[in-house]
Amino acid sequence: MKGFEKSSTDKAKIIATLKQSFAHAEKAIAAMSDADLEKSLDWFRGKNTQRGVLLFIVRHASEHLGQSIAYARFAGITPAWTEDMQKKQPEKK
Repeated sequence: MKGFEKSSTDKAKIIATLKQSFAHAEKAIAAMSDADLEKSLDWFRGKNTQRGVLLFIVRHASEHLGQSIAYARFAGITPAWTEDMQKKQPEKK
């Protein structure tokens, strides 16, 4: 994984890699049993369950999404989901 962040600047390849990554994670999480989710593991100098780690990951990803939204707005970029929503709204007169 060393140097992975510099491995491509091709937008289509980056999007495909992200989609594959999320699909892999979703498949792995769906395959976990309730017993697996309650297993304890070492986590930041303490203990947590695998379920707790997954909840942390979701929250952490949401923080990155929020940062991306703030950056996009600052840079004058309309996020795709906002653009889609605006297209669905009736035109104002």
